[in-house]
Amino acid sequence: MAQRGIQPDSAKFCCSICLDLLKDPVTLPCGHSYCMSCIKDCWDGEEHKEIYSCPQCRRAFTPRPVLQKNTIIAELLEEMKKMGLQAAPPDLCYAGPGDVACDVCSGRKLKALKSCLTCPASYCEQHLQPHYDAAPLKKHKLVEATVKLQENICSRHDEVMKIFCRTDQQCICSLCAMDEHEGHRKVSAAAERSERQEELGLSRQKIQQRIQDTEKDVKVLQQEVEAISRSADKAVEDSEKIFTELIHLLEERRSEVKQQIRSQQEEEVSRAEEVQEKLKQEIAELRRKDAELEQLSHTQDHIHFLQNYPSLSRLSESTHSPSANIRPLSYFEDVTAAVSELRDKLQELLSEEWSKISLTATGVDVLLPQPEPKTRAEFLQYSCHITLDPNTANTHLSLSEGNRKATRIEEKQSYPSHPDRFTVWFQVLSRESLTGRCYWEVKWKGGVIIAVSYQDISRTGNWDECGFGNNDKSWALDCSNMNRCFRHNKIITKIRLPVSSRVGVYLDHRAGILSFYSVSETMTLLHRVQTTFTQPLHAGLWLGRGATAEFCELK
Repeated sequence: MAQRGIQPDSAKFCCSICLDLLKDPVTLPCGHSYCMSCIKDCWDGEEHKEIYSCPQCRRAFTPRPVLQKNTIIAELLEEMKKMGLQAAPPDLCYAGPGDVACDVCSGRKLKALKSCLTCPASYCEQHLQPHYDAAPLKKHKLVEATVKLQENICSRHDEVMKIFCRTDQQCICSLCAMDEHEGHRKVSAAAERSERQEELGLSRQKIQQRIQDTEKDVKVLQQEVEAISRSADKAVEDSEKIFTELIHLLEERRSEVKQQIRSQQEEEVSRAEEVQEKLKQEIAELRRKDAELEQLSHTQDHIHFLQNYPSLSRLSESTHSPSANIRPLSYFEDVTAAVSELRDKLQELLSEEWSKISLTATGVDVLLPQPEPKTRAEFLQYSCHITLDPNTANTHLSLSEGNRKATRIEEKQSYPSHPDRFTVWFQVLSRESLTGRCYWEVKWKGGVIIAVSYQDISRTGNWDECGFGNNDKSWALDCSNMNRCFRHNKIITKIRLPVSSRVGVYLDHRAGILSFYSVSETMTLLHRVQTTFTQPLHAGLWLGRGATAEFCELK
């Protein structure tokens, strides 16, 4: 029986199943007690099992124990109720996996409410009370219950660390401060925390700002993805309509050609059959005349022969011209040849235009601006295959190596007339249009200008209108003389570095970056442009007398 003035620990009389004071307490053979209804419900859930166990110690019982009320505990609980003791508060529950356990509790430990950095230890509500009541303990530093208290203990001296060594940037105890950290710059952990707290605030501001900036980028990307999707849907719809119109047009032309061929066939066959019928009639008339003459030749009557021969020997005029003058009939090989020529022209046109369509479609780039590559291996990730467009080449430029190499020659080439051809200046543009991130290399010899240009640069006129780098439609690295320079819109920037015989060109169309590099064992930046490109670009070359330039095959 509990003595007067002594407050029993109510947690010891709580059911570990319902966490309330025991009701109709029963005690198992292992010694643990439960509410009769709680343990029955627990075991009833195991009715298909032959072995029953204690929820706390897991001791097994076979057969199922007969439950009887523990009258002693029941009487104690009745007495405790008379003393005003209630059920354990909800916070005084037992510590489970992941919980911080009270360091003072004996037996089954309760969850700790607070940890003391001074002691250092963790306490449940009951054992924490002295820290609120005792004056010396009130000065201790209480924090939310934590399992990391050991981090506050010096592993060498087993003392609480309250000092921060700024020289070695570590937390230390008072003994460490007088020993190996003597003479170092030291402050209290609280003072260092206060200073670091301000830095933490600044760090959080930077992080929050980056979060806001990144969220804006995410929003911009989302808007761009939606815009791209809308644009792609419209492009598919429009291209389907255009291709349908093209197919319909071709079907109409096919039907017209077929109709014209059949109509001409009918006309020619009708004419031939008409002539054939007349010839057959003439043959029949001639055979009749021949038979009469044969019969006359056998007559014995001279008078009859002489009287009839003049009329029989006279031949009527032929109704048809001799075979040598028959008008030739029309055949249709020329139609087949014309249709075949049309097919070849369409294939050539589709081949030329398809590269533009493909590059335009694959040039969509929704990524945020990427840092410019540093090593040649990084540049090669963006390498692209470039060929020169014969329709743009000046007639004094000879193209070879699959239209990847250009050579300046004296003799004019027999290029067909084309509106895209440079007629005055010795220049040529690439067939491919360039968007997104691209990298290519040019191996050159002699006087050469390596450039990029919009497609609509002038093809005729003076140097300011057509010349690479001398207008606002082109950007050019001039390697044509000893004074290497970069040209754009009549502005010349001298390049002090030596230029190797192999030049790398990096383009990030979206970011507006154009860079020229001297390529050898290392990548040396010659000139870099930051601008805004408003159209797809084309690689370009200008060649001086006897010069050659070739787009390298990159691996």
